[in-house]
Amino acid sequence: MEERKLSRRKKGFSVPVMCSAEKQISLDGSHYSLSSGILPSLGGKTSRVVKLRRFIISPYDKRYRAWETFLIVLVAYTAWVCPFEIGFLQKPTGALAICDNLVNGFFAIDIIVTFFVAYLDRTTYLLVDSRKEIAWKYTRSWLFLDVVSTIPSELAHMILPRQLRSFGFLNILRLWRLRRASALFARLEKDVNFNYFYVRVTKLTCVTLFVVHFAGCFFYLIGSKYPDPTQTMVALAVPDYHKDSLWIPYVTTIYWSITTLTTVGYGDLHAVNQRERLFVIGYMIFNLGLTAYLIGNMTSLAVQMTGRTSKFRDTIQAASDFAHRNQLPDHLEDQMLAHLCLKFRTDSEGLQQQEILDALPKAIRSSITHHLFYSIVQKVYLFHGVSTDMLFQLVAEMKAEYFPPREEVILQNEAPTDFYIIVTGSVDLIDYKNGTPKASIIREAETGDLVGEIGVLCYRPQLFTVRTKKLSQLLRLNRTTFLNIVQANIRDGTIIMNNLLQYLKEQKDPVMEAVFRETEKVLARGRLDLPLTLCFAAIRGDDLLLHQLLRRGMDPNESDNNGRTPLHIAASKGSDKCVLLLLDYGADPNCKDSEGCVPLWDAILGKHEGVVKLLVDNGADIFSGNMGQYACIAAEQNSLELLKDIVRYGGDVTAPKIDGTTALHLAVCEGNLEVVKFLVEHGADIDKPDNHGWSPRKLADQQSHEEIKALFREKTQSSDKSASVTNSSTSPRLRITGHPSIPFFFQEHQRSSSGGKTAGKIHHRRKANFHNSLFGIMSAVHGGDSHPHQHHHSPPPIRVTISCPEKSDMASKLVLLPGSLEELFYICTQKFGFSPTKALTKDDEAEIEDINLIRDGDHLILVSDAWQVGEHNCK
Repeated sequence: MEERKLSRRKKGFSVPVMCSAEKQISLDGSHYSLSSGILPSLGGKTSRVVKLRRFIISPYDKRYRAWETFLIVLVAYTAWVCPFEIGFLQKPTGALAICDNLVNGFFAIDIIVTFFVAYLDRTTYLLVDSRKEIAWKYTRSWLFLDVVSTIPSELAHMILPRQLRSFGFLNILRLWRLRRASALFARLEKDVNFNYFYVRVTKLTCVTLFVVHFAGCFFYLIGSKYPDPTQTMVALAVPDYHKDSLWIPYVTTIYWSITTLTTVGYGDLHAVNQRERLFVIGYMIFNLGLTAYLIGNMTSLAVQMTGRTSKFRDTIQAASDFAHRNQLPDHLEDQMLAHLCLKFRTDSEGLQQQEILDALPKAIRSSITHHLFYSIVQKVYLFHGVSTDMLFQLVAEMKAEYFPPREEVILQNEAPTDFYIIVTGSVDLIDYKNGTPKASIIREAETGDLVGEIGVLCYRPQLFTVRTKKLSQLLRLNRTTFLNIVQANIRDGTIIMNNLLQYLKEQKDPVMEAVFRETEKVLARGRLDLPLTLCFAAIRGDDLLLHQLLRRGMDPNESDNNGRTPLHIAASKGSDKCVLLLLDYGADPNCKDSEGCVPLWDAILGKHEGVVKLLVDNGADIFSGNMGQYACIAAEQNSLELLKDIVRYGGDVTAPKIDGTTALHLAVCEGNLEVVKFLVEHGADIDKPDNHGWSPRKLADQQSHEEIKALFREKTQSSDKSASVTNSSTSPRLRITGHPSIPFFFQEHQRSSSGGKTAGKIHHRRKANFHNSLFGIMSAVHGGDSHPHQHHHSPPPIRVTISCPEKSDMASKLVLLPGSLEELFYICTQKFGFSPTKALTKDDEAEIEDINLIRDGDHLILVSDAWQVGEHNCK
């Protein structure tokens, strides 16, 4: 998007250019200045790069800033020379006149440049770059004074009346340029690259010097214009001052001016005539205000430098008085004073981050704390394995605090409100036995360790007193804030709870073992405030906790990041009670994880016969998953028993994986003859290539497995013999001259019939799952259907048995019912080697005219027109 909007006039409305936000970085990238920023309009799109019209200069351009700095030097020259010319010279001559005209020339150039400099609209805080707007604003403001102040002295003497020529009115107008110095100091005071104290002192010094110089020059002008030159203050101090150098009367008047300004006049120089007395009266009245201004500013600066120290001393004294008045023990008083001293030191040295962070927007604050503390928090044992998102949220809510040596951070038996991560330093964990003064140090915690977490997570009084050993920086996290974050990231809460239980289990301390046992009991009753998931209960095999969570309305089909549900986990672990509970509460027995595995397969892999029976009795089908992967896993493990289990539960061991690899490919690579023979007997195709063009036959030839090659030759000869018998039939319908052209959709169906969804390219995409989020919990509590497939399972595929009396030597085949009779006939062609034209029921031999009439478990008899049912005994 374009970074600015061109200024234009339309119906009297001006649209200015929008520029970068306040605290804009300068073009040289060297500093930040509050005075160099432009406030954008609400909702305005801004950029740090300011684009203006052609030949329009940005007031924040570094070249224009250099030009302004050069003009400040000329302003300083003007501030000194103009009062001097008014008081001591009739008119400038020689080199002084040349310098004056040269300076006037530079300011005349600046007048021209100003017509091309964009200005800031104080009502909209937008930068205006319209030439007409710039010219109109400059003409209405300072153009006249800028022009008058650049008129040469020679021209002024020609223009002004004779009586005004000697009073230097034009030089007085040139002092208008001092406004540039005021603007410079205003900008420097807001620039963080310059020390505010020194900038302010420099400004006050310059104001004082200018006032002294101007008053001295003007006082000399009054005396020089008096009718009686001997009746002046300068004449009394220096009788022949007209004959001497101008340096002597200049020093004399400056001396008088500064002693009068500071109100310490010694009386050696004083007003003599009436004009001088009137001027002195006005000068003294002016000095009252100027002196008050100077003293007030200097006092304010001094207070700023010493105020914190004074406040610290008062706080220390008040704390000490409080301890003495209430007769506190010495160690408590020492802890109080040490903490206050540390706070003062960290504040003064800039080490306390929290005060700075609290003043920033949350986004910037989060980014800073992430940069400072993320690497430390990530290594804490409690957060191993949690998501990056949750770690980012936790770090953003942590508060950094400093503690002096030997200060107690947590007291034993206090309420668990916070826990701490040690960033620097170390602490001791101290156990006071039964509240007695006698204490024992349990262990020392160092950088990266966690303290106080057991009380917070198990919601019990703190086990130990935590005391610092040396200056330590700790990250504090509030219990309520922590639980709120975990509530929105329940899976991460499960990981945190597992980490805690594992940590307690690994400790060899009797106290920790007691806490571990008590925590397990509380978990079983579901009374912990920490949100838990069904997967957590299933991993632990805790059917009591699982029952508690299910009764709360949690979704039994919730899944983890890999798509594994509690039923997957319970089946893999052989937890009969957990599996039964989940099924009773509506868990899907055929749900698939991201790899296509179903709970039945996990139970078969784990050889949990009881779980397998439970799942099968509740409608679990192994063919609902990735059949090709199951068969390949069994082949890789050289497990003939596992392959038999797949077949026993209705699976297809010939199905391919995504890359076209079948179990037969892997069995040939492994050289396992028994597995190869089993697969071939169950219909595995020895010539079916994978996606790289390798068939099992080619692999056997390439790897020289002679026994497997012999088995394949025997299989080929048997197939050729069957084909020759088929081709010698007298029936023209039984003669197969080649495979018909098969539509693509039918090929896909055949692949799915063989291997579920393993053929073709399958993308396993992780589904967005909100069932463990706060919204998922709320919808579950209110009875919302957060998991649609929980109640709307897709119907299982129909399986039918086909046989052919014309091929009585072939066994019956159990196949999945295709979408049409034509596809069923094609399957028969592939299985039995002939082309049928009719499908009959086994019981009453009625002809089936529509595929929708077939039901699951039917036995079909396929025949051709040339054969009569009764004559060929088609059963």
